[in-house]
Amino acid sequence: MTSGPELIAGIVGCDPAALAQLRAVRALALPDWCIAAGFVRNRVWDHLHDISPPREPADIDVLYYDASDLSKASEAEHETRLDALLPGLPWQVRNQARMHVWKGLPQHRDTADSMVYWLETVTAVGVRLEADDSLTVIAPLGTDDLVNLRCQPTAFGRTRRHEYEARIAAKRWRELWPKVRFLD
Repeated sequence: MTSGPELIAGIVGCDPAALAQLRAVRALALPDWCIAAGFVRNRVWDHLHDISPPREPADIDVLYYDASDLSKASEAEHETRLDALLPGLPWQVRNQARMHVWKGLPQHRDTADSMVYWLETVTAVGVRLEADDSLTVIAPLGTDDLVNLRCQPTAFGRTRRHEYEARIAAKRWRELWPKVRFLD
C-alpha cells in the first residue's frame, strides 16, 4: 500500500512541467524551500479525478524560510530570477519568516510551521526537489485529507471560518473536484 507522501511524490515526479518548475526553484538555493498549495493539491486531485493533463494552479507558491532577510524586495528578486529561468509562469515567492505579521502571530519556526496556519489542510502540503532529484513532501498536517479527497479547515482555519468558506467558493473547488468531501 502506498503512503500519502509516496503517492504525492509519484504524481509530481511523473509531471514534466512540475519537475521543471521544481528544478528552477532548486537553482535559487533558497533555505528551507518547497512549492506548495495548488501546485500539489491541484495535481493530486486532478490525478484522483482522472483529469489529464493536470490543470495549472493560478499561481506557483514558492515558500522558503530566511529570518535574516525579511524584505519583500528579496521575494520580488527571487520571482524575477524564476521568470528568467521559466518565463511567463505565475511565480509567487514568499519568505515564511515574515508571514506571521499579517496574521498577528508569533514568528514561525520554519516553513512547515508556517503552513500550520493556513486555512485548509489540503493546501498545507509542499514538495521540494532535493540535490539527488528525490522529492521530499512537507506536510505538517499530514497528507490523509489530500489523498483521500477530503477538505477541512486547519485548527487556524476554524478560527477564520468565513475566510475558509469564501476561499473554497471563490476557487470553485466543489465544482472542479466533485469527488471531494468537505468536512467541518
